[in-house]
Amino acid sequence: MSTDNDPGHGNSPAAWTAVVIMLVAFTIGTLAFWFNIAWLVFASAGLVVVGLIVGQVLKRLGYGVGGDKLTPKTHS
Repeated sequence: MSTDNDPGHGNSPAAWTAVVIMLVAFTIGTLAFWFNIAWLVFASAGLVVVGLIVGQVLKRLGYGVGGDKLTPKTHS
């Protein structure tokens, strides 16, 4: 398989950071929903948006797939 056509599947610091932030937000939101804490449900929804923004900012700073600060790892 050629590495020229490999999209990277989001394996970058930008993608991992965004996903971790969003997973934490979903976990907090789920627990808040379960315990009926409405303000925390909405705050966790806002944290999901923050995760998206952080991912985009890191991508623009060069930490996304194909970025200049990313050292791609080869798969064996």
